Amino acid sequence: MVATRPLGITDVYDRFVKGKRVPESDWDYTIIPQNATALKEKYKLSFGKETIPEDKKTMNDLFQAGLEMLVTTGYYCQDLGRVMHVTEEEVWEGIKKTPTKIILGEGRDIARFYPRHGNSPVKPIIQGGPTGSPISEDIYVQVMQSYAQEAVIDDLVDGVMTTIEGHPAKANTPYEVRATMAELRATKEARIRAGRPGLGV
Repeated sequence: MVATRPLGITDVYDRFVKGKRVPESDWDYTIIPQNATALKEKYKLSFGKETIPEDKKTMNDLFQAGLEMLVTTGYYCQDLGRVMHVTEEEVWEGIKKTPTKIILGEGRDIARFYPRHGNSPVKPIIQGGPTGSPISEDIYVQVMQSYAQEAVIDDLVDGVMTTIEGHPAKANTPYEVRATMAELRATKEARIRAGRPGLGV
């Protein structure tokens, strides 16, 4: 099962443009729940008190159900309102090309992300931050600094600046771009203030 070549960004876009048009409400409330329920029944998946199964059969069944869900259901693009499909071979090709590690940050604040498995001896990476939450521009630096100065944090996830110089950071306007640039500058300042300029974001 080898794809001729990995999908590029233009391949993905072309597939979405040619994909079936589906209302978002149908995708969220009909297609996803129906397909997930059907696969749950097909693979006889049921869970007791445990949140994460530990027996091999259930883990394998979950993986197979997820793989089938992806191939049969596809991906949904909200902006285009269309669905893109991939083949099982393309999924395996993507898995094969998945990086075995990711390095973020620099210097003494560098964070190395490695795959972890059940009961792994590898310490998990702790990402801290407001994670996309709206934050007022007048306290943005202080909020980000409060996360960056926590010693347990290995990597930062920034918030969203709600205004820029008093103007709403409305999507698809120049203010959105200006707010994003301000977020980058403010996050850099927050890391410097916290004494961790190399902290990854």
